[in-house]
Amino acid sequence: MANRHLMRSVAMQTLYQIDVSELWDNENLWNIIQESIHRLSEGVEDISYIKEVVSGVLQNKVKIDETITKYATGWIVETIAPVERSILRLAIYELEYYNDQDIPPKVAINEAIELAKAFSGPAAGKFVNGVLGGLYKDKIGSEV
Repeated sequence: MANRHLMRSVAMQTLYQIDVSELWDNENLWNIIQESIHRLSEGVEDISYIKEVVSGVLQNKVKIDETITKYATGWIVETIAPVERSILRLAIYELEYYNDQDIPPKVAINEAIELAKAFSGPAAGKFVNGVLGGLYKDKIGSEV
């Protein structure tokens, strides 16, 4: 199986491209996703995770953005930098909608923080950690 970190990176970059191009409802969206996967994931044989996550974010974007609004106190989703917005959408999808027992919540959060640091910087990592940390605390509190 290909490196999950690489696949998350490709999924995030694909979401970023869709976001900054504002092509959420474009009929050519899947062509863009396919091009992005092909361009960014050379050597990755199983792209099912990437397709599922990008598709899942697209299908649940409104609810995911509501979650971002709830936990990014004082921020409007549209004013969050596109890189961080894409990372948050990916991570919230993994935490709230993606059904894979092999991805514990803390791993999804840590991966999101690492993506933020790599693609944006230390401050972005702290911001992503704060948003996802709040969601995680509420999530585990409701499971107890």
